[in-house]
Amino acid sequence: MTRFIQGSDRSQVTLLPECLDDFIAQDNTVRVVDAFIGELDMVAMGFEGAMPALTGRPSYHPSVLLKVYLYGYLNRIQSSRRLERECQRNLELMWLTGRLAPDFKTIADFRRDNGKGIRNVCRRFVLLCRELKLFTQAVVTIDGSKFKAVNNRERNYTPGKIERRERELEESIQHYLDALDTADRTQPIDLQAKTERLQGKIHKMRQRMQELQAIKAQLETQPDRQLSQSDPDARAMTTHSMKGTAMVGYNVQTAVDTKNHLIVAHEVTNTGSDRAQLSKLALAAREAMGKAKLKAIADRGYYSGIELKECEDAGIAAVVPKPMTSSAKAGGRFDKGDFIYIARDDEYLCPAGQRAIHRFSREEDGLLIHVYWSSACIGCAIKAQCTPSSYRRIRRWEHETVMETVQKRLDRMPNAMTVRKSTIEHVFGTLKHWMGWTHFLTRGMENVSTEMSLNVLAYNFKRAISILGITRMMKAMRMVGA
Repeated sequence: MTRFIQGSDRSQVTLLPECLDDFIAQDNTVRVVDAFIGELDMVAMGFEGAMPALTGRPSYHPSVLLKVYLYGYLNRIQSSRRLERECQRNLELMWLTGRLAPDFKTIADFRRDNGKGIRNVCRRFVLLCRELKLFTQAVVTIDGSKFKAVNNRERNYTPGKIERRERELEESIQHYLDALDTADRTQPIDLQAKTERLQGKIHKMRQRMQELQAIKAQLETQPDRQLSQSDPDARAMTTHSMKGTAMVGYNVQTAVDTKNHLIVAHEVTNTGSDRAQLSKLALAAREAMGKAKLKAIADRGYYSGIELKECEDAGIAAVVPKPMTSSAKAGGRFDKGDFIYIARDDEYLCPAGQRAIHRFSREEDGLLIHVYWSSACIGCAIKAQCTPSSYRRIRRWEHETVMETVQKRLDRMPNAMTVRKSTIEHVFGTLKHWMGWTHFLTRGMENVSTEMSLNVLAYNFKRAISILGITRMMKAMRMVGA
């Protein structure tokens, strides 16, 4: 054993450093955490208990508990019970808190009761990154990803699920009733025991049928006809990785800076679709980055005429590909892109060289739509390649020039989707890896939003340290309280 590195004798008296500070290196991340939170105005941030009460038992200062949480999320320790244990044995946390060891309920209550303050701290760190000139390009990518909630799929109900489960229960009840009839006819030796067992199963299934009826009544009161029993705000959402099934969770929307991959804006939603999220995230990102103009890149799931127009009106240059959903193209016929719009004459030039003129306008789903067609369709030689109807009708939204502008912008940036994927997919992958298989630990939109803000704050904190280094970050923290 003498050829191996030997440990010290456990009973040997040692001369340890006299103070905790000697255990913490000058380039340790906890020093940056301490400097950042130490300079925050906890009252202005909206934290409860920042001003001590005149009577009663003294409480922990919010900055102490915020340090515990930020340290925990930086080190993938999100559970309040695990944080309680770390406060009692982790030298870095002892140094950070001054050897205070709050219990798990105090830690959990702080996260639950100070959502507003935690979200403000997350936004304050983004502003700090802006002051450090980390957002120089004014280009962001926007995307959403599904995160699991504390709600099993079996405890999420929709009318379709209720109907399917009722049908399965009815089939099972009939199966056991048939088994009872068979037992009566054959009269086996253990007839009584078997009959009691089958009747017990039938009773349980009928009870379950009654429960489903009660759940169905609750579903009628839900605006979206969906009910989650563990986390009322969670919703079943389809995902690319779980084809044919749905994840019960939340759709987390983020806007990520393309240069330094910092999350500049985020929002937790329980809407499975990204269709109506583009302008909201883009405006929040522009405000956070302090830019007059912004370029926002998103995938085809965000393509919406109304959203694109709102971005254009706000001075945000959206880059979003159009979904490939043309039924004409799928059938081997000309699609709308093969018709050239002539703005001067308000007409379309068809592939056969004929003019499709404006015929009438009407409102569809709240949008003003203009309809065009050509009188030459009847005798057209290539009509079979165009439409099976008498005339090829072309529909145009009154603000379709916005969508054409977006397409031209995308044509000038052919690598836009590569930039989007290489920027934001890594961010979501990192966050989900940190959060673990269960993702969220809390329940309810408010608490889940707070939990996500802590994850985003920890992610941005690590990214900023990686970009600037400990020394520059320590100097930058002095700017926070100014």
